[in-house]
Amino acid sequence: MTAAAVGADLVDREWSLAELALAYSYPESAGREVWLRANMVSTLDGAGQHDGRSQPISGAADMRIFGTLRALADVVLVGAETVRQEGYRPVRARAEFAAARAAAGQGQAAAVAVVSASLDLDFSVPLFTSPLVPTLVLTGAAAAPDRVAAAEQSGARVVIAGDGKGVDPARAVRALAGLGHTRLLTEGGPRLLGQFVAADVLDELCLTISPMLTAGDAQRISGGPRVAVPHRFELVSLLEEAGFLFGRYRRS
Repeated sequence: MTAAAVGADLVDREWSLAELALAYSYPESAGREVWLRANMVSTLDGAGQHDGRSQPISGAADMRIFGTLRALADVVLVGAETVRQEGYRPVRARAEFAAARAAAGQGQAAAVAVVSASLDLDFSVPLFTSPLVPTLVLTGAAAAPDRVAAAEQSGARVVIAGDGKGVDPARAVRALAGLGHTRLLTEGGPRLLGQFVAADVLDELCLTISPMLTAGDAQRISGGPRVAVPHRFELVSLLEEAGFLFGRYRRS
């Protein structure tokens, strides 16, 4: 992997997991203050998925960074539709990151937090019934009581993050921080990321540019409400492997 940190020399070799963890480390303040980063992949022509899934436009290096980002996070936030489309499973413990997580006061693995207004989810799957860390379900105060009960019976923890049926993005971030989860990672999908962008609560974007073209009408990496003025982010680092580019951008 060729790595070019901004202002640094090129390094023409593959990075170890420890080096990737250092390159993608959260700011020191993230242990005290909430920090929300997103990790997304896009093709050269702007498609955030192919046939409804991100896997076909991903690659081996992308998956190594994907695993590293999960290993650094307290919580992985994901939308309900992405859970259904991608067949989400619990985050697994990684022996390579055990010492670093313990030193940071983190548990064995990140929890998954599913954002869902309707709670139209299959609560019998392993994501809810057998995670290392109980899965969180973020929903609104007006969510159907029977669906809330089904979530709780599966072992999930329901967190109210909205006054109506929907979830307020800023309130969701605050609710997770209130539970002690300050290192947040969202893996989308596009609608959820768009909501975080519109609410101006996204601190960082880790974006993989896949050297593929798909055409068609696939979604971009974010959708939903348009912001009045585009949010400016600055490039922190850039990695390359096999034509894939891995950019890390922070809020200016």
